[in-house]
Amino acid sequence: MLRIHSVAIQCCAAVGPLANQIARRDVALADQLRRAMASVALNISEGAGSQGGNQNARYFNALGSAREVGTALEVAQAFGYVG
Repeated sequence: MLRIHSVAIQCCAAVGPLANQIARRDVALADQLRRAMASVALNISEGAGSQGGNQNARYFNALGSAREVGTALEVAQAFGYVG
């Protein structure tokens, strides 16, 4: 398995408590954050088991989801849900 897989799982563990905190104020944003973070890990894993164009597509999906996680956290901070 790729090293980035374990990093993605560590990020899931770090994002989980933040999502719980966000959910107290915005359930929809917390759900989107959790789904995006899970998508990062799942697409990395799927990409590792794919070949050619499918592999690249999964990794690009993971990248897009990672950017979504970052933006969701920025939004949560801008709304005052997290510090």
